[in-house]
Amino acid sequence: MQEHSKFKQQVKAIYRLMAGLFGLFIVAAIGILFLLSNPDWTRKKASEVEPEYVSIQESDDFDKIENGIHVRTGLIEADGLMTVVNNCTNCHSAKLVTQNRMNEERWIATIRWMQETQNLWDLGNNEAIIVNYLVTNYPPQKKGRREVLSDIEWYELKD
Repeated sequence: MQEHSKFKQQVKAIYRLMAGLFGLFIVAAIGILFLLSNPDWTRKKASEVEPEYVSIQESDDFDKIENGIHVRTGLIEADGLMTVVNNCTNCHSAKLVTQNRMNEERWIATIRWMQETQNLWDLGNNEAIIVNYLVTNYPPQKKGRREVLSDIEWYELKD
């Protein structure tokens, strides 16, 4: 008889465990259904979110030129500047233009490469304006050694 009551206790324990697991499953299923039906319940309502305003002052003119340099891009002011800004800085930084100094042939080859591989649109009549601007303002530069240092007070390292 003892074995029978012990077996009953074990069955009741297993039953309680299964009932508890089933209850957890039901709670999890309800939570998942609630999240699926209302995914924004943890977010603030639109009326509670403070809008962010960007103030553009008069001094923040995007086409401002100072000391012959276009402030926003760093490009040199010259004929064709805005054509270069409008066509080149849509895809990459103007820094990429200023660090690459090439002759006309190389600039045209670079434009063709961008058209073939980078989805650059057909520049039409603007291509001549852009290339002329780049060749005039960003031609190749000879790179040589730095100047010899002068007027330096050297000191001896001691052991």
